[in-house]
Amino acid sequence: MDQDEPIEISITDSLDLHTFRPKEVKSLLFDYFEACLEKGIIEVRVIHGKGAGQLKAGVLAFLEKCELVESYSPADEHRGGWGATMVRLKRP
Repeated sequence: MDQDEPIEISITDSLDLHTFRPKEVKSLLFDYFEACLEKGIIEVRVIHGKGAGQLKAGVLAFLEKCELVESYSPADEHRGGWGATMVRLKRP
């Protein structure tokens, strides 16, 4: 499989970023959020992991500026704790 080929992923209320390259995350999140809104999903759990925090920092920076995002907060302990962020999307 070519590394530049698009990967099809199911659109659900949870997105695990572990399988994606950091440079793909911003466009992936925007496209994913648009697809969620099309399906009527307005709350999404974004799993970025705990690691060194670089991926999380990039995700939070994106969420701060994204016009599709109404609000976001750390996930509770049952949904990933500080390894995940809960995102509320703006209703269309």
